[in-house]
Amino acid sequence: QVQPVESGGGLVQAGGSLRLTCTASSATFYMYNMGWFRQAPGKEREVVAAIAWIGTPKYYADSVKGRFTISRDNAKKTIELQMNNLQPEDTAVYYCAAASHTLNSDLPTSTASYNSWGQGTRVTVSS
Repeated sequence: QVQPVESGGGLVQAGGSLRLTCTASSATFYMYNMGWFRQAPGKEREVVAAIAWIGTPKYYADSVKGRFTISRDNAKKTIELQMNNLQPEDTAVYYCAAASHTLNSDLPTSTASYNSWGQGTRVTVSS
């Protein structure tokens, strides 16, 4: 079982950048599809980006395309989310999550497909 742990959140001004890191403890990390999700106050949790177990394909929500980049390093058991040109609407708690990989299945992007979640890291973007 993957136990994701997020780090890297904080307070940044609009237009700034942050890098989130998710570290996993499982020796089988490389077998998991991984995703970044976020939840803003009063809103449902939504997918931000996802990356397949072998590093491709990747998925980005329309709201972050061109600004956010997801990557993974299976040797280090980490995934990262580089967030550039942050805007106030990006303010949320960001969660890292893992989904077991199954053969011939698409990269999952729904929260229901992910069964291991981190505690979250808060990102606040001031205007």
